[in-house]
Amino acid sequence: MPDRVYLAIDLGAESGRVMAGLWNGKTIRLEEVHRFPNSPVYLGDSLRWDVVRLWAEIQSGLALAAKKYGQAIVSVGADTWGVDYVLLNRHDEMLGQPYAYRDARTNGIMEKAFRKVPRSEIFAQTGLQFMQFNSLFQLLAAKRNTPELLDAADCLLFMPDFIHWALCGSRVAEFTIASTSQCLNPLTRNWASGLLKKFGLPAGMFPKVVPPGTVLGALRSGVADRTGLGKVNVVAPPAHDTASAVAGVPTANTGKPNWAYISSGTWSLMGAEVQKASLSARTQELNLTNEGGLDSTYRLLKNIMGLWLVQQCKRAFDARGRKYEYSQLAQMAAKAPALRSIVNPDDSRFLNPPDMPKAIQDFCRETRQPVPKTEGELVRCAYESLALKYREVLGWLEELTGNRIEVIHIVGGGSKSGILNQFTADACQRPVVTGPVEATALGNLLVQVRASGELHSLAEMREVIRKSSEVAICQPGKPDAWENAAMLKPDP
Repeated sequence: MPDRVYLAIDLGAESGRVMAGLWNGKTIRLEEVHRFPNSPVYLGDSLRWDVVRLWAEIQSGLALAAKKYGQAIVSVGADTWGVDYVLLNRHDEMLGQPYAYRDARTNGIMEKAFRKVPRSEIFAQTGLQFMQFNSLFQLLAAKRNTPELLDAADCLLFMPDFIHWALCGSRVAEFTIASTSQCLNPLTRNWASGLLKKFGLPAGMFPKVVPPGTVLGALRSGVADRTGLGKVNVVAPPAHDTASAVAGVPTANTGKPNWAYISSGTWSLMGAEVQKASLSARTQELNLTNEGGLDSTYRLLKNIMGLWLVQQCKRAFDARGRKYEYSQLAQMAAKAPALRSIVNPDDSRFLNPPDMPKAIQDFCRETRQPVPKTEGELVRCAYESLALKYREVLGWLEELTGNRIEVIHIVGGGSKSGILNQFTADACQRPVVTGPVEATALGNLLVQVRASGELHSLAEMREVIRKSSEVAICQPGKPDAWENAAMLKPDP
């Protein structure tokens, strides 16, 4: 049995899990305690998160952890995707079933918002990339559709903050998750109250912002009893999963601007770790974002549609009775013709299409490219399109930071995609270091270790990750074909 055990609740858009970090003072070993599915549910014509079921699964995972590790457990903390939220009234009752960010209610909402407050002013106040599902635009949709719920709201909690409330009763917003909302000012690190007022949003429902590593309190008595955990502490990690993943990058160059990361999964979040938010007109023009990181850093990054393209292709293939594993799709893609058809992953048609293969084919048809027909051609198109998007964003990051990026770290589930990793190295002409797959859990857990006083800096955390994880390196090759493809990359 290790000296101490820390628990991470990690929720993604496809699955959730409770992970244990077994800490011996020098290295950390991960064990998956409980995994469960997660996906949004259509309720009427809207897309919602079943947070009550998720909370039940979390409690089951915590109970399993208590049986396995007992009194060695020190603390627990949660990370999730960004932007989505739960509203509570003053009696701590949930107001409505939380919407999922792919819900259609925000279609067209940004254009209406810009007529009230100019785009440049919103960016100056928040420093965030414009996406229609950002919390600000979700709230404006709620103000239009269900104003009575906002009127009754006493507290807005983002998804991990809601889990922390369920665990210990805290009503706070952890900094990194709050920074995904487009409601936070990156200079003051507090709510953009002037902007919220202009939009007529009730600023009083936004809770106190706390930094990652904050001890939020002990478990509620009922939770402690039901799970058998006892009164262990709840610690806010970097509660946005990408913030935890970036904290989990095994770089030896903490504080140096010569590396970039891709947190690769359903979304690909590609960026650089910087000390100050970039609020220039050029950053706004490129639609990059400034999200909070550990130790007062910022993640200057671009949200890219990511492996969602492949996931939804697989879903469509399955529905047609052609069921493949992801490894089989990768093999088929490797045999398909190279750099034949390229799409823009961030085209809005790919956000939530009923048929992803058709959406890809329509894009190619409209841009007068060969239309991919086979499963291998479609998936290769998705992989190559992502790699070329990474190349484009790499150039933007170098321009905005004024530094050459020497290496790209790919972490998260997508780091297991050998074909995409090699395409990325080839397209970007940079070495690509892949792994750890569990960067998010590692970042979450090691912030908890640090909160207990056993680590003292982000550099120390990353040293532990290097000692505790395996990584691989993809060297770049075949530059000419990718150079030509980048020059010809189409937009409809």
